[in-house]
Amino acid sequence: MIRVGQEGAEDDKAGEASAYPDPIVDEALEWLARQQNAPLARADQQQFQEWLRRSPRHGEEFRSLEAMWGSPELRKAAEGLPAAARGSMDRRRLLPSARHPRTRSLRGAAAAAIVMIAIGAWQYPALMLRWRADYITATGDRANVSLPDGSLMLLNTASAVSIDFRNGQRHVTILEGEAFFDVRHDPAHPFRVAGHFGETEVKGTAFAVRTESDRDTVVLERGRVEVSRLSDSGDHVELDPGEMVTATAKALSTVVRRDPSEILAWRDGRIIFENQRLSRVLDELRRYYHGIVIVADGRVDDLVVTGNYRLDDVPGAIGTLADAAGETMTRLPGGIILLR
Repeated sequence: MIRVGQEGAEDDKAGEASAYPDPIVDEALEWLARQQNAPLARADQQQFQEWLRRSPRHGEEFRSLEAMWGSPELRKAAEGLPAAARGSMDRRRLLPSARHPRTRSLRGAAAAAIVMIAIGAWQYPALMLRWRADYITATGDRANVSLPDGSLMLLNTASAVSIDFRNGQRHVTILEGEAFFDVRHDPAHPFRVAGHFGETEVKGTAFAVRTESDRDTVVLERGRVEVSRLSDSGDHVELDPGEMVTATAKALSTVVRRDPSEILAWRDGRIIFENQRLSRVLDELRRYYHGIVIVADGRVDDLVVTGNYRLDDVPGAIGTLADAAGETMTRLPGGIILLR
């Protein structure tokens, strides 16, 4: 187990992570762009081989960037773009601009292509959500909302909800992300929160609901709630304070005890984890980061970490984790972080 990032310690090592620009990374990015556009001519191929022989790091940086360009993580990010915008990604091509000198345009084309994928993948789904959402937060933001009945809602990062309080109803649908509710007591009008797979009903309590592509998670801080599956209301369970349950398309999970102060630390702008796989922690940190985090080392799945970080400095947190895990962190244009 690796124990890192305890209170007050997370800033000490963050500066050790390398930050773009790096001349060798810059040159490797240029060579990648040139090779993605078309096969190198014989003379260019000779220059490339000479460049590789200058130092072992040249080959390491080029192979890392090449792996990043073909990585499932980057391809997954590109899936959020319209089909027309994904065309160049599908062909693995980087198209240079004829308006600038060749060396700068090729280098810029590689960076621009990756940046556009990162920005587009972040913005496009959010734009679609706006058609349905009454409240929405951007990546890294939180928002306090006073609901029509006097209940309070705190939206976490990249979250969207719609509400329906007409005719005495108290109904919230979480379209994406996570929200914490401090519900005003009103026995005559149950307060309901629906996710993708489950619905939570209360009359007055404090709890959080997080929805993901394959599950909804409900955590109860105080009071009492009933959680049922949307597809089968007969499949339901009641939670006591400090309990958590997940709902999927097929079933409710076993109720487990969890510390709400740890799971809901995001309310105070922190992330706390104990004996968690580093890959899972990185997935959590990605939720609060505007760019893309790419891991090019399979060992990350085998590392277990414990820590406590501020969410307003995700690159610093990742840098410290990388240092403790013996990984190298490189920051590229467009907010891309590469771990290897």
